[in-house]
Amino acid sequence: MIDKNHFLEFAISKFTQFGSKRFTLDDLAHEMGISKKTIYQCFSNKETIVHESLLLLLDKIKIELKEAIEKEKNNPILCIILIYRIGLFHLQTFSPSFVFGLKKYYPKTEKLYTSFRNNEIYLEVLNLLERAQNLKQIRSDVNLQLTSKLCLNRLEFILFSSENLFEKYTIQELLNHLITNNLKGIVTENYLKENNFTIPNS
Repeated sequence: MIDKNHFLEFAISKFTQFGSKRFTLDDLAHEMGISKKTIYQCFSNKETIVHESLLLLLDKIKIELKEAIEKEKNNPILCIILIYRIGLFHLQTFSPSFVFGLKKYYPKTEKLYTSFRNNEIYLEVLNLLERAQNLKQIRSDVNLQLTSKLCLNRLEFILFSSENLFEKYTIQELLNHLITNNLKGIVTENYLKENNFTIPNS
């Protein structure tokens, strides 16, 4: 038998790097030094492996997000920036073929990914925006739902659509131009004077 979590962690690292369709079970078995028969003792098919491995990764990201938000809970604007820093950190390990291949080859898993992004991340960012507005950190005329949707605006397609932006820019540069600079445009003058949007080291 294999250690299921270790296997899934290894599998998702390869799927995100090479694409879940391109990286085969033969490749997986070879690199792990096991037989395909051993894999099939734990998983019925490759689709199950792709789904469960991504689920494991998303669960880990949820824990990272929860810890970051708890650590900076008194500064919701900073929490939003940290959420996207975590997201960019993980997205940089994703090949475009993995992101776009999910919908084509593994629609059930793509639905899981989309649900995580559109529901959990969107709702968390919206909640933080509402907290910030209540604290008078964001201007009262800002449409928070629209802002939250624009922040998410199919982020991976912006990053991967015509070229892989991770190959040209650092995470900090992408974070500044995609998120931080936009947030600076909606915060109150008092918040801007009191905060320099500096992100603490993790």
